[in-house]
Amino acid sequence: MAIERVDSEKCIGCAQCFNVCYADVFRMDVENSKSQVKYPQDCAMCCWCVALCPVHAIELTPVKTSPVFTSWG
Repeated sequence: MAIERVDSEKCIGCAQCFNVCYADVFRMDVENSKSQVKYPQDCAMCCWCVALCPVHAIELTPVKTSPVFTSWG
C-alpha cells in the first residue's frame, strides 16, 4: 500500500507525517497549515506517517505502487 491522500477534514496540522517521512512525500499547505501528499510516487511504504498520525487522517491505497524492500542484501 502507498499513501493516497491526507483527509483535510481530519488533519490538525501537527506535521508529524511531514517530519517523519524520510522519502519527502508530504508538504505543509501554507494557506491552511495542513499536510498534503505532494510526491506520492516517492512513498517507500514504511507507514510511519500512518502510525504517528494522531487523528488517522492519512489514507492508503490498496495498490502497491513502489517495490517493497525486504532486505539490504
